[in-house]
Amino acid sequence: MAELKHIPVMLKECVSALNVKSGGIYFDGTLGGGGHTRQILESSAPNGRVIATDLDDYAINRAKENLNEFGDRLTVVKSNFKNFSQVKDGLNINGFDGILLDLGVSSFQLDDRSRGFSYLADDEKLDMRMDASSPVSAETVVNDYKESELKRIISEYGEERFAAAIAHNIAEARKLCPITTVGQLNAIIEKSIPAKFKHDGHPSKRTFQAIRIEVNGELDGLYGTIIEMTRGLKKGGRIAILTFHSLEDRIVKQAFRELETDCICDKSLPVCVCGKKREAVIITKHPITAGEEELKINPRAKSAKLRVAERV
Repeated sequence: MAELKHIPVMLKECVSALNVKSGGIYFDGTLGGGGHTRQILESSAPNGRVIATDLDDYAINRAKENLNEFGDRLTVVKSNFKNFSQVKDGLNINGFDGILLDLGVSSFQLDDRSRGFSYLADDEKLDMRMDASSPVSAETVVNDYKESELKRIISEYGEERFAAAIAHNIAEARKLCPITTVGQLNAIIEKSIPAKFKHDGHPSKRTFQAIRIEVNGELDGLYGTIIEMTRGLKKGGRIAILTFHSLEDRIVKQAFRELETDCICDKSLPVCVCGKKREAVIITKHPITAGEEELKINPRAKSAKLRVAERV
């Protein structure tokens, strides 16, 4: 397979947000193309460490090859970043100086049409699995889920106003033959959306996003993981999270607010009885977004939002 390219989103902003320092220990939960990891390793030289996780075998093998110059300063673990505590404890790490999550799909996953992530690859099979060993693929979701469940997923995860029509037409079409290719699904979505609403980007964009989120369980446990990760930081350590759609961003914002909230007792009480203490402060009162120069070379950064919190 030809080498696929990936441009890390808001590279400088992410590393700056983490306050990367020499000798620090960092966790990159979404290794992807390895661009953020490389910058953290370079900025934490000569003895900083990065523990990175990913589920994509291509990403892991590619990163190990491209980042081998850093030797044992980089530890790559095939795991979901949601297994943060297991990875941390397994490597006997007491606390991290910084944690980074880039919740977007890597460019090489989108560009490798055989992976079925892209709605532009009509002839390819529906897949969308970040972990190729997972038993649930996009084909599974489209052909095996009940119509009501498809409607819920497309509506909630895709924020698609025509979710009911799309789910119904999928259910009708699969009675005739299994839906196995990107092109088949595109055609169903195309006929489900009224013509006057097809001007806002590709008609399949929201539905494909929804199915991908379901296949990979992207939102499952994300809130709790953010809380857990922040508690795994050293005092003064930072967590920086890049999101690419409103559902993720909302979860990050809510988790950060929870971590920043101090005593929640009724103010009329003379002393605190709830015991809740502030665990972090939010550094970014408003999310950081990509600048004009970056957008010129990397349009995929357009929807990215970076939020940062610091352990107290």
